[in-house]
Amino acid sequence: MSQFIINGTKVKRGDSRQINFQIAKLPTHTVIDLPVFIYRGKDAGSALLLTAGVHGDELNGVETIRRMISDKSIVPEAGTVIAVPIVNIYGFLNNNRYLPDGRDLNRCFPGRKEGSLASRIAHIMMNKICIKANFGVDFHTGGPNMNFPQIRCDITEKNNLKLAKAFGAPLIVNSKLRDGSFREAAWNQGKTILVFESGESMRMDENSINEGIKGITSLMHQTGMKRNTDHDQRKSVLINKSSWIRAGYSGMFRSYKELGQEIKKNDVLASITDPFGESEYLIRSKSSGYILSIRSHPIVNKGDALINVGRRGR
Repeated sequence: MSQFIINGTKVKRGDSRQINFQIAKLPTHTVIDLPVFIYRGKDAGSALLLTAGVHGDELNGVETIRRMISDKSIVPEAGTVIAVPIVNIYGFLNNNRYLPDGRDLNRCFPGRKEGSLASRIAHIMMNKICIKANFGVDFHTGGPNMNFPQIRCDITEKNNLKLAKAFGAPLIVNSKLRDGSFREAAWNQGKTILVFESGESMRMDENSINEGIKGITSLMHQTGMKRNTDHDQRKSVLINKSSWIRAGYSGMFRSYKELGQEIKKNDVLASITDPFGESEYLIRSKSSGYILSIRSHPIVNKGDALINVGRRGR
């Protein structure tokens, strides 16, 4: 299509635009807009949606998209890129994962036009923005845990796996759809949204940001949005199942392994000690695999999630 129309604005091939969607107003009547950036190549092609900041305290994806906007590497040669660097503006302003009403935006999709604040944002995302895309990548971090760079999708769906391999993150983790998530709502709309997880909340992590940039660039090359015959597709390790190792004791947690490290069954992964030097409990792996995530906070209670171990397989 030669014209791309979003929120009543036409964007021609080879052009770029910033489109602001009005969300609501603060109690002070300050207008809160959702900025959306459109970049069109000169040739016809697919429409790629890039989103970050669905959780307002997850910053790596925001910086990933910002850098690509800044250096113009986000601009396609063919097709269209729709970039939403901060979906949850309220959470971003308040350094908070949630909306002011306490709702998790990523459990409120597809939303309702006259619903809660979170529901209204979700409705705009689905009916005004996502509907314009063919596929996309939604950027997240590990919250209070540190995540190794990974793409999450349902690998039993052929197109999901094809796009995940095109992105080329170090790990591809099999992940079923979650009720109320952006990914589920997009799937019901006939769109494939990959979830890129890396780093932790409220922290800028250079490795996560660089992996995100590499992944977007690779995805654009592999889907024909950028043309470079020298670009090689990166290889990923497939993780079929994953499970958390939880604290059997309360105390001070210390990991002996690194993110992404391959481990064997019965390897000593970490320890929990009391703060007075009287006891130490070793944590061993129950299976071989790769470390997907490690708890960042050292003080733990019995039952806390400590280390996420992924196991290989198709």
